[in-house]
Amino acid sequence: MPILTLAHVGAEAGVSPATLSQRFGSKRGLLLAFAADAAANAAAPYRRARAAHDSPLAALHAAADEFAGHMSTPEELANHLGMLQLDLSDPEFRVHAAEHTRAVDAALRELLADAVASGELPSGTDIPRLARAVQVTTDGSLLRWALTGDGDPAALLHDDLDHLLRRTP
Repeated sequence: MPILTLAHVGAEAGVSPATLSQRFGSKRGLLLAFAADAAANAAAPYRRARAAHDSPLAALHAAADEFAGHMSTPEELANHLGMLQLDLSDPEFRVHAAEHTRAVDAALRELLADAVASGELPSGTDIPRLARAVQVTTDGSLLRWALTGDGDPAALLHDDLDHLLRRTP
């Protein structure tokens, strides 16, 4: 796995490493800004999907497709896990990770409440618990795919979410 450097980021962004240093102060500052931006925009895929689909569950699958689309190789997931290590071990990163998790949870709760209201899920569904289970299923499905290399990540995620949703009381 290549090491992230300001030179690599600068080359991708079309700016010099010195410009990144001026703007962010350090690689850590850049990563903290990235984490803050990710947290601020965590619900965006769910909102975009909901706006594009009449069905809340179709929107959930579309958001899952977008998420899985960022994981085309196990190495890409490893990069996300590297950020997770920072999130868990550094209090400044942990703040953003917690905010990200809460934003995704709120977006999922909203989608699932819409699914109950539209009759796609049964009334009486424990929406907070199901939202958590959807997050766990999404993360676990993609991690399992990365470890085994079996199948297409989006297809596996769809199948796992469908299985979970069929079991919803």
